[in-house]
Amino acid sequence: MTDIDGEAGRTARKRGQIAEAAMAVFLRNGYVGASMDEVAALAGASKQTVYKHFTDKKQLFTHIVLATTAEVDALVKVVAATLDEGDDPAKDLRRLARAFLDALLRPEVLRLRRLVIAEADRFPELGRAWYEGGFERVLTTLTTCFERLAARGRLSLDDAGLAADHLVGLLLWIPVNRAMFYGSEAGDVADAERDRLADAAVAAFLRAYGPADGP
Repeated sequence: MTDIDGEAGRTARKRGQIAEAAMAVFLRNGYVGASMDEVAALAGASKQTVYKHFTDKKQLFTHIVLATTAEVDALVKVVAATLDEGDDPAKDLRRLARAFLDALLRPEVLRLRRLVIAEADRFPELGRAWYEGGFERVLTTLTTCFERLAARGRLSLDDAGLAADHLVGLLLWIPVNRAMFYGSEAGDVADAERDRLADAAVAAFLRAYGPADGP
């Protein structure tokens, strides 16, 4: 390993430590109440080091938001890829639905979602970054996937984008809205209940968009 490689690794680790500390501070104090001084202290770094990696609080918060949503989008892409190759869309959609639920019901994701919503009027660009960088990317992935399934005769639809909206709405309406109003602990949904929600969402989706000649 060269000195440059070693330095790059140390830089990446420090950036990760700062982001992890910032997540904790933002979730505890909110965006307005969070301070770069507190982030630096929790990360075990100087304030100068924090600003070396992130020019201001807004950039740091945006980084956290996009990193979280990118994880969800990557997961959906991996699972959605199986739909292109499989012969059992119902089974593959249930797998996708369950993985999506597990990703979005993580306590830190729910709390960050609530924080972004709370700050949407004050900082609309942050809400836009959350939606476009995460949720919209997921919908785009599903739309493309559904178009290919329709071309193979596995789904029957005229508007793949609307179908993607419908599947995600069926899947998330109950657990995410409950968590938004009841608090993040409401996202602690038992495995059996997650399976039930995923299965019910997929069943309703396929009744609307399943192939005309049946599965």
